[in-house]
Amino acid sequence: MKFGELARSCLREPLVHFLIAGLAVFLFSAWRGGSVDPESRTISITAEQVQTLTDRWALTWQRTPTQNEIDGLIRDYIKEEVYSREAKRMGMDEDDVIIRRRLRIKMETLATAEAESADPDDATLQAWLDKHQQKYVRDVKYSFDQIYLKSGGDIAAQDKATTLLNRLGEGAEWQGLGDRISLPQSLQSASSTDIAREFGDDFAGALKGQKQGVWVGPIQSGFGFHLVRISSVTLSAKPALSDVRQAVSNDWREATTKDRESRAYQALLDGYTIRIAKP
Repeated sequence: MKFGELARSCLREPLVHFLIAGLAVFLFSAWRGGSVDPESRTISITAEQVQTLTDRWALTWQRTPTQNEIDGLIRDYIKEEVYSREAKRMGMDEDDVIIRRRLRIKMETLATAEAESADPDDATLQAWLDKHQQKYVRDVKYSFDQIYLKSGGDIAAQDKATTLLNRLGEGAEWQGLGDRISLPQSLQSASSTDIAREFGDDFAGALKGQKQGVWVGPIQSGFGFHLVRISSVTLSAKPALSDVRQAVSNDWREATTKDRESRAYQALLDGYTIRIAKP
């Protein structure tokens, strides 16, 4: 592999982005004054720092601060810097649980932000689409049976569903279970639109991704709750990635953020030697 191709490949890795971002934060902190010796008795406020304080204030209050308000921001910043340096001089930042936790939260936020902003390539998104295509096709037809449970609240419905699922597992005839209602007990090759017309949009949406051939539930409709057994799912033509790219990208990012954040942490952890003295 040529050097240019290798470099481009590395730059696509979220871990590399995370490490670069960490370096950027370190350099920014050094430029901002975060690495100033706490023993120093000189506090220098740059024009860039004043502008940053002003921009943050304007973002919060949706207007430009007055000169008196800017002077107040500067005084508050100096007060924070004085207390921060004095606290460090007294060693208050060493082995402080609260400070350690806040630093951890900041690092986790940085790692998660990098993971969430990762831009997957087409091959990754196509693989995700192939694995979860049922979620993205516009025309899906379901054949299913349903047992109605009269609404008595979520807890009552869950208790009743558990009882009926146990009976079904013991071989009980499903048509004799549940409460009576003027809804079809079975539908064959019904589209999502047809199902929504009979049971409501929430019920139709809840069928997506359900296992076939087993009773599941309770699934809520506009009438109450149901146990459902899907016998078949017929998909229309699989959508092209270009038609559903944003939805696929959002779902992939949400599902893989935690894993990528964990790998970023592991990469940092690998740079340490851990010694544990057990009592």
